Amino acid sequence: MKISIKRLSELSGFSPATVSNALNGRRSVSPETSEKIIRLAREHGYATKEQSKRIRLVTFRDSGEVFSDSPFFSILLESVENESRALGYETMVINLYRGQNDYEERVRELLRDTSSGILLVGTELTEETALVFLHSAAPLVLMDCWFDRLPFNSVLMDNESSVMEAVDYLVAQGHQKIGYLRGGIRIRNFQCRGRGYEWSMREHGLPVDDKYIIDVHPSIQGAYEDLKRELAAGREMPTAFFADNDMIALGAMHALTSAGWRIPEDTSIIGFDDIPFSEIATPGLTTIKVYKKELGQMAVRRLIELIRKPSAVCAKIQLMNELVLRKSVAAPCKE
Repeated sequence: MKISIKRLSELSGFSPATVSNALNGRRSVSPETSEKIIRLAREHGYATKEQSKRIRLVTFRDSGEVFSDSPFFSILLESVENESRALGYETMVINLYRGQNDYEERVRELLRDTSSGILLVGTELTEETALVFLHSAAPLVLMDCWFDRLPFNSVLMDNESSVMEAVDYLVAQGHQKIGYLRGGIRIRNFQCRGRGYEWSMREHGLPVDDKYIIDVHPSIQGAYEDLKRELAAGREMPTAFFADNDMIALGAMHALTSAGWRIPEDTSIIGFDDIPFSEIATPGLTTIKVYKKELGQMAVRRLIELIRKPSAVCAKIQLMNELVLRKSVAAPCKE
């Protein structure tokens, strides 16, 4: 039997009316009082009837440029909505833009609302911008993101070891000069992928050479223009690249072929995400497949578990990826 508002009033020392107002996110209660009541309510498993049937799917955008036109996020969000519906839950999508004037007010209202659980797509979050979400009154699951020092329930993909496997494969094909097409907006996923690249290179005794690390915009058009500029300036190219995502890889392939380079004969490329465009590109893009639908499904199930049975224990659920071999990688041409 769930704890009552009367009992929460006795435990907190506040009146039943104050407790009710705090739990319903009304502004008549100070933020300090509201946070104290909400924390106590969560510790004792308080949940409203509405909470068991509603999920708020929240996207956080800082620059917004990582979301851009990538099919990755549309597939992920669709999988969340489909899984929620299949399990009898209503989904409400909320888009948060940190640059908007009412951002802080919207976040406060969101986090004080106990009427539904929250699935937060944290791809563009930093440790600093994530801190406020620790104060959610309702159960919250962080998707596509993880912070070692912050106690979130999270569902995310593997990054480091997947990139290490990709670099291992390039080395096995005979590549020694392996470059990194680095997303110019350093979201946490890209940072983790960069570590995987560096770790694998060093494991193989290969230098991480700055001349082969090129910062590009994380979109097809942006990566195309940035790499085209580098090629026109005569920058030396490695025999193979790992790219932070498929959008970058596809833009780079276009820039290279436009400049007369052959893929994979002159340079090989591996991407990350396995978006639909990757399979139909010419040549087909070797990439790291992320199980996007399963990631969304698992996040929904974890949130529902927390809605039904609140817990102070946080869990990190990490899905492994798969290296998908296509035609964009070959052994380097002998000089």
